[in-house]
Amino acid sequence: MQEAYKEIAPRLVGLRDALDLSLEAFAARVGVDAQTVQRYESGETEIPVGYLLQVAKATGVELNTLIAGSESHLSSYSIVRDGKGLAVERRKDYDYKNLAYRFKGRKMEPFKIMVPPKKKEDVTFTSHSGQEFIYMLEGRLEVSLGDKVEVLEPGDSLYFDSQTPHGLRGLDNKPAFFLDVIL
Repeated sequence: MQEAYKEIAPRLVGLRDALDLSLEAFAARVGVDAQTVQRYESGETEIPVGYLLQVAKATGVELNTLIAGSESHLSSYSIVRDGKGLAVERRKDYDYKNLAYRFKGRKMEPFKIMVPPKKKEDVTFTSHSGQEFIYMLEGRLEVSLGDKVEVLEPGDSLYFDSQTPHGLRGLDNKPAFFLDVIL
């Protein structure tokens, strides 16, 4: 199976071309440097959801369109049954399910995420614009926020500025499941 970022990259190039923007102009609109745009458009590296959210907000294109190549159609309400969220296969180690992918004009992106257990040295960090809310469902999750480390258990929640470098890992040799809302 081809990695999702290899399918997303050409959509990013096509969007930039459709907007008739240079790498530099597109980067300025999205709020990153031109090298970041070029790296993600190359299809050679994973593309963080946070970056895709920045692109969606900056261009008015829905996140679904960037990820899956199709638009949302429902505008009154949308039900996603258990286990049926849109799989966002953007990282090898996390399992993302978008829980509002059918709703048009979303103001937030809710996901159900599974993070597997891993060694502390294997945690990867990301940062992106916006804010994020985590609500723990199952397991124990270690969240590193800059130089702070918090452990979340079922029923715990965390709200943070997504520009803070953050990394996650499941604890106790078990995966952690949580709801993640990105604004």
